[in-house]
Amino acid sequence: MSNEVESAQVSDAMEVAQLSSLAAVDSHAGSCEAEMPSRLLNDAVRSLPYHVVKDLLSIGVCSRCVLRILGTEDHIYCHSSFSQSMLCSVLEEVTGFKSECDFQFCSVCLGVLQLSYRDDKETLVKMESPNDMALVIAELVKKEGHQIDGFSLEVSIPQFILENESSLLSGMKKRYESEPWLQERLLSKCVSVKDVLKFAITKPLETLLDTKASASSFRIRLAYTHKMAFGNSVERNQGFKRRKIGTENGLQNVNDESVVANKDCSDYPTNETIAVTGRSSLKVPIDKVSEPCHLVYLCYRTHIYLCGRYLKYSRNVSQTRWIIDEERMGEASVEEIIGSNILPMCRGDNYKFHAAGREDIDVRMLGSGRPFLLEIQNARQVPSEETVKEIESKINGLENKLVGVKNLQVVGSQGWTLMREGEAEKQKQYCALVWISRPLEDEDVCSISLLNDMQILQKTPIRVLHRRSPLERKKIIYWMKIERIAESSQYFLLHLCTQAGTYIKEFVHGDFGRTQPSIGSILGCRAEILQLDVTDVKMDSF
Repeated sequence: MSNEVESAQVSDAMEVAQLSSLAAVDSHAGSCEAEMPSRLLNDAVRSLPYHVVKDLLSIGVCSRCVLRILGTEDHIYCHSSFSQSMLCSVLEEVTGFKSECDFQFCSVCLGVLQLSYRDDKETLVKMESPNDMALVIAELVKKEGHQIDGFSLEVSIPQFILENESSLLSGMKKRYESEPWLQERLLSKCVSVKDVLKFAITKPLETLLDTKASASSFRIRLAYTHKMAFGNSVERNQGFKRRKIGTENGLQNVNDESVVANKDCSDYPTNETIAVTGRSSLKVPIDKVSEPCHLVYLCYRTHIYLCGRYLKYSRNVSQTRWIIDEERMGEASVEEIIGSNILPMCRGDNYKFHAAGREDIDVRMLGSGRPFLLEIQNARQVPSEETVKEIESKINGLENKLVGVKNLQVVGSQGWTLMREGEAEKQKQYCALVWISRPLEDEDVCSISLLNDMQILQKTPIRVLHRRSPLERKKIIYWMKIERIAESSQYFLLHLCTQAGTYIKEFVHGDFGRTQPSIGSILGCRAEILQLDVTDVKMDSF
């Protein structure tokens, strides 16, 4: 046991050492490997308008938001090794501004770029650098056991943050409109909160996960919410209603900037006005923030799909799980047999079964099999070709021999398109055991075989009227042939190929005249279907 503990400690120490070795500025911070990032940061800060930096810090804007809003060159503030305290101290040292309190949550990003948040246990978490956040995410990915060859990083933030930023930018445009830096920096170089966070944690994540960020099916999602967001959004939106003005239609949308610019800040529960020596203070309608956002880390894979064809050998197995009044119909289902064998191999959360049509519980599916698609939700592992073959062999080797599979393979979401295209065009072949009320004649065999491309009209069968709309459907019987059964004059096998969606049982017995013509009406006698097998589902695209 002690050896295992020591091994775990060594592994953790290696991860920490790996993080601490990140000394180069990432691609978003420019190619600066040869220079010290802290010196680059100092140079970038010295290029900023100091009085604006002071104004922003005075109203509770955090250091990263100050730097991104003012369009700092090369996005140096995104460097993963820079802590919040380091950024703050550099800003204060260069500009000579000293905050009155040690720490407050940013009035624009609500703590997102300060790496502060409430977790799912409502515990306040404060991280020093993006490296710390990357380490938490990497541990979660490993804990959930995801097999990955890339990842896509997603960040969602409350709309309230965007509204705060819009209000701030509008106030700044009004306050500093005559200053030359405004056009160059504020209007063209401001980076969004989401992008700054993604820039900052992507590089250390790539190192820790040993893979590159890409357009991957594996997603890492940081979902931020805030309890203030909805209430304040509704309150603030009252100021953005349409107003009647002298236009053609009498209505015009008032844009955000004009409303914020002309709105008296006293109408809002805002920060106290901070006097800046020699200048009027920057007034913006944004609230003080006493609580950071709530953050949930999510690691998941978008759905993966396995397709193939299934065979059903039993007349007591439904296609999908069938429960009536808490009583199970049939001994099993195709869906459960296939899904329960594939899901564990993919280590997914759940599965959904989709098939190209369906057969009744008492109908076997033989021959080429019926195309199906199995959707695996949040698979931790994408099965290899070898694993897929093992799954196929396992299902086909089950002791009860109720279901089999063919041509099993992993496909992309295009499997959906192929199935839908095939469903519209597919033909089906059947073999039915039929009884008629008189002896079968040679003339009957001949007359049936001559009926090609015969159109029939079917009303919704009585047996399914309780769940289907009462419609009339035109269907085509492409060909038929009769196979005699030795020593039986009234029983025979009817082989036929039909258009998809044809009700075969009703085509045989006529359904009290609701299907015309039928085998019974063609032969001029009573006809009953005793057993039915599907022998082929023709879908070239699947």
